[in-house]
Amino acid sequence: MGIDPGLTRCGLSVVQAGRGRAVLPVAVGVVRTPAGAELAERLKRLSAAVNDWMDDYQPDVVAIERVFERGNVSTVMHTAHAVGVLVLGAAQRDIPVHMYTPSEVKKAVSGNGRADKKQMTTMITRILGLSEPPKPADAADALALAVCHCWRAPLLARTGALLESSTERTRP
Repeated sequence: MGIDPGLTRCGLSVVQAGRGRAVLPVAVGVVRTPAGAELAERLKRLSAAVNDWMDDYQPDVVAIERVFERGNVSTVMHTAHAVGVLVLGAAQRDIPVHMYTPSEVKKAVSGNGRADKKQMTTMITRILGLSEPPKPADAADALALAVCHCWRAPLLARTGALLESSTERTRP
């Protein structure tokens, strides 16, 4: 499951990893909360939506965009609140969560860590063989996060196994 966190618009996606670099789209959508609503109400709506997705699709893993400072502290704080709700939803189901920076996702999907939204949408449409680009951009970003994790998961697993085996060898 890929999640592009946001309080106003939160992109959600589910993909199925195939052989090699093949990734199949399963579902994509955007949860919206009203900008004028109180923070607690918005977080409650976001929580309900992500919990429904997790219950419906039962993902094995969740990939979320890592929050970073974009110059507007208020926006960062709201996004951080949303991330907390999203991570909690996964934690309550014992689903592992991996976080990726926007540049990591861009590099994995397009080969360019500075790709713009249009390039990313074009690449995710091609990679997943979609008949039309996912809209809005939050949906495409959620798919890109899921694809990024599918492609990085084998390396993460091998690295974890190597670290574990080297730790076992150094124990007395």
